[in-house]
Amino acid sequence: MVYKFVAMGCAALIACLAACSDDASPSAYVIPASSGNLLSSSSESVIESSAASSSSMTIESSSRSETVSSSSAETTSSSSEEPAAEYFWNDEFDGESIDLNKWTFDIGTGASGWGNNEWEYYTDRKENAYVKDGVLHIRAQKEDYEGQKYTSARMLTKGKFAFKYGTVEARIALPTGKGIWPAFWMLGENFDTVGWPACGEIDIIEAVNSENKIYGTNHWANGAEYATYGNNTGDYRNQKFELDITQFHTYKFTWDEKYIRMFVDDFMYHEILIEGNEGDTEEFHKPFFFLLNVAVAGNWPGFEVDDSQFPNEMLVDYIRVIK
Repeated sequence: MVYKFVAMGCAALIACLAACSDDASPSAYVIPASSGNLLSSSSESVIESSAASSSSMTIESSSRSETVSSSSAETTSSSSEEPAAEYFWNDEFDGESIDLNKWTFDIGTGASGWGNNEWEYYTDRKENAYVKDGVLHIRAQKEDYEGQKYTSARMLTKGKFAFKYGTVEARIALPTGKGIWPAFWMLGENFDTVGWPACGEIDIIEAVNSENKIYGTNHWANGAEYATYGNNTGDYRNQKFELDITQFHTYKFTWDEKYIRMFVDDFMYHEILIEGNEGDTEEFHKPFFFLLNVAVAGNWPGFEVDDSQFPNEMLVDYIRVIK
């Protein structure tokens, strides 16, 4: 599956926005991805550069090794010994609990399943989000809770941290399974005032079902229409990057006045040109905050869920921001 550049008329846009109330931001993807060309009409020259050059911004770190268990496989975690002062913002998840000075939680089912008809109930319970041995665990579970059949967690830095431009590095292991949908993503800080998609959305990591494939996507208002553009590790510029997403990988996101780029283990799987607001991309020149979540079912992964996979966890070793 590849993404397609999509433009919606005003009526469809209003219907989409109505599904996302002020207290229920959309999940990592609202309109189901469709197969086809990555871009339509004349957008190609505006959205994507012709060269596959990577950003000059890099992060180098030493590491230590630990072994942790997820629901799907044993994974190896590595955390840098570098001091936190090296970073503009970071969370190494080295404490005994989630740092509530850095994170908050969305609670409930949102409007229309967070705009995507998802089936989980998000909580702030330790059963769904906890820190152990220097690793954050976001756990989706099969259980009856508040009228839903599944629970999970959706953590965000909204109101606590947002930034514009920089390099993000994260070491993450993802869950797989029929109907599972983990994501590490961002929404514009002005979401509460302008709504979605006018706030913009940057999906650094998404995965669905049992695919060993990572998707990177941008969503924005595109004036009076809605636009989305993305790529994935399965086929990017005629290259394929094979990876087991249940194991820890290093994901990097670089963002400046010209480009947004996404990498896994130094393989670039998404790039979009935003220089001079090309393609009506002014949303991506304003501050954004982070979100982490594991959804169950929804418009994109579909509505077939393998209950034998639960509990199923997303593991996060660290997230670091360099300005």
